[in-house]
Amino acid sequence: MEEVKTVQNKKVILKKYVDGIPTEADMGVKLGETIELKAPKGSSCFLVKNLYLSCDPYMRGRMRDFHGSYLPPFVLGQRLEGFGLGRVIDSDDVNYKPGDIVSGIIGWEEYSLLRSVDHLQLRKIQLDDDIPLSYHLGLLGMPGFTAYAGFYEICCPKKGDTVFVSAASGAVGQLVGQLAKLQGCYVVGSAGSKQKVDLLKHEIGFDDAFNYKEEADFDAALKRYFPEGINIYFDNVGGSMLDAALLNMKVRGRIALCGMVSLQSLSSSSQGINNLYNAIPKRVRLEGFLQSDYLHIFPQFLEHVKRYYKEGKIVYIEDMSEGLELAPAALVGLFSGENIGKQVVRVAKE
Repeated sequence: MEEVKTVQNKKVILKKYVDGIPTEADMGVKLGETIELKAPKGSSCFLVKNLYLSCDPYMRGRMRDFHGSYLPPFVLGQRLEGFGLGRVIDSDDVNYKPGDIVSGIIGWEEYSLLRSVDHLQLRKIQLDDDIPLSYHLGLLGMPGFTAYAGFYEICCPKKGDTVFVSAASGAVGQLVGQLAKLQGCYVVGSAGSKQKVDLLKHEIGFDDAFNYKEEADFDAALKRYFPEGINIYFDNVGGSMLDAALLNMKVRGRIALCGMVSLQSLSSSSQGINNLYNAIPKRVRLEGFLQSDYLHIFPQFLEHVKRYYKEGKIVYIEDMSEGLELAPAALVGLFSGENIGKQVVRVAKE
């Protein structure tokens, strides 16, 4: 009988719940249980060796003891999970075979045992020499699809629209801006450093950009860049930036509420929205959304964005950390703006 290899499965665990911005001390990297590198017979599971992990802002919401969200909290003492890429090394599922590359929700660990019926967004990756594999966690993954669904389904863009994108150099914002340019829109983004502003203007192709940390008055800043008003605001931050945008929307403007990264916790005091009344006389549409509501257009998204990338019409900026040990620092860095572009962690070589 063939001997089955065993390993200790290293993983990132949640040590305590957090109410504000997580720190590295809230997580730990440890050797987990010894596992066999074999999918149990009769389990309909398959075992993957994890290659890349995606760091995403929504994960902060799962690090608090709050059950009123669309996703449950992580379990204390257990490994974190998020979008990732892995290679199948053994399978008891006829739809997956060793060597397949899959994308979906996986554990923050070296090996994950998956079952397809438990994962709504689990999919096989069609390898393409012209596209880096890790881009399936960003440009062609959840963040890219969030940008695509939010921009086209919520914002309903038209040629000539004026578009404002906050957190514009991030995983979602950078693609929203480029899709808007392809639509024939005028696009301005905000970001948190001169380096990111230069990136938006000179590499990603925004018409203009500004460092929000250098602006004492967001309303005045938006009036400077949009003297005739904003048709579309793709909101990734909420708070005072959303409040200022409400003052500067055009009649029948559209606001896609994608993220509220400026809101640090449930219990700490945060600035309210004072200018919501402006949405009434201007007939502004504000709509929150989840990318998972639009999975029926995912094939269309892949077709369009792959083509745009191969034709050189869009670029994508990625920030890669090396090794599972650096995953906590990479995740924490999202909330202080340390990353430049989409934050990814490489767990193992392809």
